[in-house]
Amino acid sequence: MTGWKSVCHIEDIVPASGVATLVGEEQVAIFRVNGSEDVYAISNYDPFSKANVLARGLVGDRNGRFKVASPIYKQNFDLETGQCLDDDNITIPTYPVKVEDGIVKVKLI
Repeated sequence: MTGWKSVCHIEDIVPASGVATLVGEEQVAIFRVNGSEDVYAISNYDPFSKANVLARGLVGDRNGRFKVASPIYKQNFDLETGQCLDDDNITIPTYPVKVEDGIVKVKLI
């Protein structure tokens, strides 16, 4: 799959929460971190619980960095880099994401 895929309207994502979408064959979690159009896209797959659940995680920040805590075992992932903040050996994929005319778009790389 190449190019950008439209996945939802920005208003479909409640601020400080996430939604899951399928982009190609990848489950992607998209997070809106505040009331603006600030969005991040990471893999929805939690490597600790081995389940696609990260879109249901708790959004917050750690030391000024936006993160999500897995709803299963509570490991935290940096929304910008995908780095697990609780285990330096684990990083999950991140994806380019943008908002154009109120539409959230994701690109797989």
